[in-house]
Amino acid sequence: MTTSEKPAPKASVCRFCGSPDRRSFVDLGMSPLCESYVPADRGNDMEPFYPLHVWVCTKCLLVQLDEYVSPEHIFSEYAYFSSYSTAWLKHAEDYVAMISDRLKLGPKSLVIELASNDGYLLQYFVKKGIPSLGIEPAANVAKVAVEQRGVETLVKFFGRELAATLKAEGRQADLVLGNNVLAQVPDLNSFVAGIRTLLKPTGTCTIEFPHLQRLVEGNQFDTIYHEHYCYFSLIAAERIFAAHDMTIFDVEELWTHGGSLRIYARPAADGSRPITDRVLKLREQEKAAGYHDLPHYLTFEEQVRETKRKLLETLTGLKRAGKRIAGYGAPGKGNTLLNYCGIRQDLVDFTVDRNPYKQGKLLPGTHIPIFAPEKIDQEKPDYVLILPWNFKDEIMAQLAHIRGWGGKFIVPIPEAAVVS
Repeated sequence: MTTSEKPAPKASVCRFCGSPDRRSFVDLGMSPLCESYVPADRGNDMEPFYPLHVWVCTKCLLVQLDEYVSPEHIFSEYAYFSSYSTAWLKHAEDYVAMISDRLKLGPKSLVIELASNDGYLLQYFVKKGIPSLGIEPAANVAKVAVEQRGVETLVKFFGRELAATLKAEGRQADLVLGNNVLAQVPDLNSFVAGIRTLLKPTGTCTIEFPHLQRLVEGNQFDTIYHEHYCYFSLIAAERIFAAHDMTIFDVEELWTHGGSLRIYARPAADGSRPITDRVLKLREQEKAAGYHDLPHYLTFEEQVRETKRKLLETLTGLKRAGKRIAGYGAPGKGNTLLNYCGIRQDLVDFTVDRNPYKQGKLLPGTHIPIFAPEKIDQEKPDYVLILPWNFKDEIMAQLAHIRGWGGKFIVPIPEAAVVS
């Protein structure tokens, strides 16, 4: 039996349809939680590692990770603040302008964002005078939304129960949105059912998530980590929303996170918005690429292994030539990449990040030290490895001056490439 044919442990079942029959999609070995940054004075302490093994359900074809750590543990004190990316803020602002106009939102509307983080997006609705509510389980992040951006925020996990409470209070929404949260929900059915409860009869839900097709075709295995329990195709998303009395009637393909989808869903009974050609076209595109058929999912693991080999060959060759390599960024995806590839300070001297919450700490697992971005100018490395490669254009523009001392960039995904 090959690795890709390996069945899941007997006790494991699909988190959507409950089928016990799953097959291995990709095994990234053992890894720490990707946002569990280590204080510099705790570098000698024991650090927990968990399996990072992804499965595909043979019945519904949902790609998924088992829950090794509870969401409460992962998100109670969270290190990711959305507002530290200029490109992400622009993406949020553009979305607010577009959807406000499309749905004719105004002072009598209600917008609810699930996993609203630090208010990075809802702040733009607030500025427009559109009533908004954020739901965010990480108290440290929610505090920033309230105190710095004036965004009303509930510090809770979202699901059926909270949705029923809000509905009973008369707080059904014209727009429910969630950016990069659907993948982070272990109880997928409770979450999607809660969205249906929260929507007005003519309400709209928009959800953004990394597109499984882009993940596979771009070898984006580093977007896999323990807090991401599921990885979605449009085909799988349609099946899940339909099971909870909703219809995906429109879809957009986005640049974010290496290629994402923004789905538009409505209550199934609302026939005023027919399914668009964009949905039909993307559904057929996925089918033509094999995402309706199990064998296609079983080829990914070898692609990942080859991407790892090429990156290690690049870094090892540069170090043998006496070159200094620094990282840029300390994102979750970077920690998956570094731990799976076994890259530590023998290959990358240090990394930098704009988020002061991460500065002065060590990357989980690899213990590469994190500094403020000024460290790049002080040390003048020969190469900068861009860990948040989805923002590579923004980062290379910010660091264009390194070319003055002959510095170059390394982009690791879809395969290692040196950019002068």
